[in-house]
Amino acid sequence: MDTDSKKTPTPGVSPKPKRRDTSKFSNIAIRTHNPDRSKFYEDLVEEMRKKMCCHKARESLLSSSSGFLNYRGILNWAVVVLVLTHTQMVFENLITYGILVDPVQIIAFALSDPNTWPGSYLIIVSSIFILIALHVERLLSALSISEKMGYTMQMINLGAILFIPLFVLKVLTTSTAVGSAMVLTVHSIIFMKLYSYHEVNRWLREEWAPLGLKSAMKQPGITSCVVENRERNGNRTNLDEVITYPDNLTVRDIYYFVFAPTLCYQMNFPRSAKIRIRFLLRRLFEMFFLIHLFVGLLQQWVLPVTHHQMMPFVEMKLTAMIHQLFLIAIPNHFMWIIFFHGFFHSTLNFLAELMRFGDRRFYRDWWNSETLIYFWSNSNVIFHTWCMRHIYRPLVENGYSKWEGQASVFLISTLYHEYLFAAPLSMFRFWIFLEMILQVPTAWILNKYVRGLYGNAIVWICIILGPSLLVHMYIHDYYIYHERKANA
Repeated sequence: MDTDSKKTPTPGVSPKPKRRDTSKFSNIAIRTHNPDRSKFYEDLVEEMRKKMCCHKARESLLSSSSGFLNYRGILNWAVVVLVLTHTQMVFENLITYGILVDPVQIIAFALSDPNTWPGSYLIIVSSIFILIALHVERLLSALSISEKMGYTMQMINLGAILFIPLFVLKVLTTSTAVGSAMVLTVHSIIFMKLYSYHEVNRWLREEWAPLGLKSAMKQPGITSCVVENRERNGNRTNLDEVITYPDNLTVRDIYYFVFAPTLCYQMNFPRSAKIRIRFLLRRLFEMFFLIHLFVGLLQQWVLPVTHHQMMPFVEMKLTAMIHQLFLIAIPNHFMWIIFFHGFFHSTLNFLAELMRFGDRRFYRDWWNSETLIYFWSNSNVIFHTWCMRHIYRPLVENGYSKWEGQASVFLISTLYHEYLFAAPLSMFRFWIFLEMILQVPTAWILNKYVRGLYGNAIVWICIILGPSLLVHMYIHDYYIYHERKANA
């Protein structure tokens, strides 16, 4: 009776819910402090889902569709392998040839015979061409000679800058190829600087001609570049210190431009506030270190390989030729990188800091180049700017097409490099011309079909193997020429 009364529900009172057996969920941590029951069940379901479901649709990390981009470990692995590989090559070179680095040998060779180093004489003579250019511009500004006469005098002076060193080096048959290359480099730089100097001053005369040259030349216009420099430097410029035409035709102004790290002339260059001594010393140390490293690689690696394995191509198998190319490729590429950093960064920044020259954009991120066109225009911004300013734009403004302007820039660049390489060796083989011509279809293919990481990889292959192939060809021809000359 009592048992039945306990089982019978009391009217008006809800029965107590039966307690469920939760022994199968004993391993789940129940959050008793959370009073919200819905939150409890959501957490319970999520815990069960994590426990029961361990797979979902995902891509492998090395697949391009995965979106994974953190390859820092692979990059570190590549660097470690690269260091170990080149360490093995260094030890192999030392075991084969011994230690050949001797900086004193280079200095002794340069000072042994004055005729083998005619650079000092020809570089001093270049000041005559600079002063002649200044005198011609002064005559034109004073209206003492006509524009036609002034143009003729300028072209004769510029031609003499290029061809007189060639004549002198041809007469001095004992001059070294390195000394000749340095002389021709300096004279070609002066040629481009003075051409820009004449062009800009001609533009200044043409700008003020409609206003009357005598009355308008003292007014600072847009060609003085004061507004642009003031906006970029963020400082105020006293107009009394602004140089205007023809007050820029002074010895001080033209020699500042000659030594400044630029090929393009303008009045009132951007200037830095002061000379930073620490920055100057760092660049000087880099120059000193990189020069010795460059000479060490040349003596220890390049010269022994070319000396012991050089023979005529007709006597070599194709596999031997490729092997020799790769032997030269790595040290030649290292020397190219050292030259780039030592000249375009250390040397040019040293000159800019010493002269308080403000525009330090000597190069851009050419190492990220996905096309050869981007590499050509960003690895040497100074030369590219000169070509665009004084060759490409004048041709386009005079009615020529963009393709004709680009072809003219390409042709002049090719002849310039041939002048610097072939003339010192006294061998005109046009290997540089052919190599740059072959780069044109490669650049077109990269620009049209290949971009991204693959394009950048192909550009790096061209950078590593292209200069190495040129060096290999010129060294081979130089060796054959002198070998035949000695046996004759």
